[in-house]
Amino acid sequence: MFSPGHAGANAYARVGVETGVLGASPHRLIVMLYQGARQAIAQARMHLQQGNVAERGKAISKAIRIVESGLQQSLNVEAGGEVGQRLYALYAYMTRRLFEANVKQSEAMLVEVDGLLATLEEAWVGIGPEIARMAGQPAAESIR
Repeated sequence: MFSPGHAGANAYARVGVETGVLGASPHRLIVMLYQGARQAIAQARMHLQQGNVAERGKAISKAIRIVESGLQQSLNVEAGGEVGQRLYALYAYMTRRLFEANVKQSEAMLVEVDGLLATLEEAWVGIGPEIARMAGQPAAESIR
């Protein structure tokens, strides 16, 4: 009746993530993308240290997809002006570094990109109260 292993837990986790995404504000979605990319990088570092090449590659690929398809593609470069253009270029740089980190098996490159993402995430979380104020909702809701 039930599949072996952790299939139930995995399904529950997927539902939780999907529910979080469906109910999230645009601001919260970006926070979730930063967190997802950083988590994938942490997994890549772990797999690099353990010598697990295939899983390292999967984790780095996931981080690249989040940066490219999530963060970079969510930018409105025209409306963002110079800041938007620079952020777009920074995301492109991160993508290249992640690719290089995989090819060169470089933990230092993974740490570098994680640090960049952490800085951006912190800044994004920091503007949450202002975004909430502008949207007319309590600050706690915008970052949950």
